[in-house]
Amino acid sequence: MEITLETVVFFALAAFIAVFSVLTVTTTRIVRAATYLLFVLFGTAGFYFLLGYTFLGAVQIMVYAGGIVVLYVFSILLTSGESDRATQLKRSRLWAGLGATAVGAVIVLFIMLKHKFLAPVDVEPIEVSMSSIGQMMLGDGKHGYLLPFEAVSLLLLACIIGGLMIARKR
Repeated sequence: MEITLETVVFFALAAFIAVFSVLTVTTTRIVRAATYLLFVLFGTAGFYFLLGYTFLGAVQIMVYAGGIVVLYVFSILLTSGESDRATQLKRSRLWAGLGATAVGAVIVLFIMLKHKFLAPVDVEPIEVSMSSIGQMMLGDGKHGYLLPFEAVSLLLLACIIGGLMIARKR
């Protein structure tokens, strides 16, 4: 296997995402967990950029890394104190998590060893304009995403209002 710059960047991004994913779920500080999640989402956007999907990478940064993590951090800061910590994990849940991780790793290894990853040959890239992407995403037809987009925006608005109401009661 030839080592190219693309391969090095891929493995660097994979290590970056793996480290910050572990830090996200193992830290006891909630705000730090949100910050580590932000780094994981930036790493995922890096994968999209590496694959040449610049539109998806930009959406990943704007929507997930920009919007949802900011809402998450603000809701944490509005509803909890500075010294709030996550509770200690019980030993039985720790073993259950480790068991689920081991089963998932076995399944992934099985799939990777059984599947023959062949490089595509003579694939012509299809150039799609931003206008057609916008029409498809925000259209109300068969492949439109206008209704789910509006449902998610209403859900996020309800979360903000709920967080403000909880913060006001204190």
